[in-house]
Amino acid sequence: MSKEQVISLVYAGNDGVFDGMLISSLSVVKKTSCTLHVYILTMDLTEINEKFTPIKEKHRLFLENVLRCYNDDNRVILIDTHDLYMKYLVNSPNAKSAYTPYAMIRLFLDRIDIIPPKVLYLDTDTVASGDILPLFETDTTGYEFAAVLDHYGKIFMGYHYINTGVLLLNLEQIKKTHLFDKSINKLNKRRIFLPDQTVLNRKVKKKKLLERKYNEQKRYDRDDTVIQHFSKTIIWHPFFPFFYTKNIKPWNVDMVKSELTHKFDSLLDEYLILKKQFDSEAKND
Repeated sequence: MSKEQVISLVYAGNDGVFDGMLISSLSVVKKTSCTLHVYILTMDLTEINEKFTPIKEKHRLFLENVLRCYNDDNRVILIDTHDLYMKYLVNSPNAKSAYTPYAMIRLFLDRIDIIPPKVLYLDTDTVASGDILPLFETDTTGYEFAAVLDHYGKIFMGYHYINTGVLLLNLEQIKKTHLFDKSINKLNKRRIFLPDQTVLNRKVKKKKLLERKYNEQKRYDRDDTVIQHFSKTIIWHPFFPFFYTKNIKPWNVDMVKSELTHKFDSLLDEYLILKKQFDSEAKND
């Protein structure tokens, strides 16, 4: 490991998931000595929904200052995808689904010049419990991306169905195969279940399967887990033929500690202190 090694991370979302970005990137920086360049895709869509407010400069600066406490070379870069979204996806039949439009804007990564050719995309409900450098150094030559099978998708959607919450993207290969272009075109034609994830599963030509430890979506007690994904889980009733879902996110700190795991207690306690600090600074602006 070396500070000279740069790991490029990508998150996407509005200010409603900033807490997730803070927790996730904090967990990463605490587990590696490498330099982090964190790219945040966001956009102001309040003309569509008043809740769709972007990640702002105050968020970027606060997060960068937190990460620079561990390595002064760490950087956070904010990227506005508003114009791209309005040009390519605003009229998509998937623009109004159970997921916000921000779930689809990672499909613009190959159109953004400042993005390096190899990036690790992380959902904002992921937490690192180990060094992600070995994952980032995975050879993706000839592959469009590397990812882990989806825990439920491989049962209900087909065995090779992958989860896109952790994606090691080879953008040079994606440009060659036009994966993102084809995905955007498909999203503009018809409604799709789990649109951003399913369309990538359908359009990818060559993907590399990663070990489960790089996107653990179910269990919280595995010692080898590198990235814990706090994804929605299905709970089957023990006596009756029906189920319910549980959707606890890292920022639901009390629920994480009482219902899921104590593995991240110190991380989440630090997050609460930082959240209070950020809220105080934002209030005084």
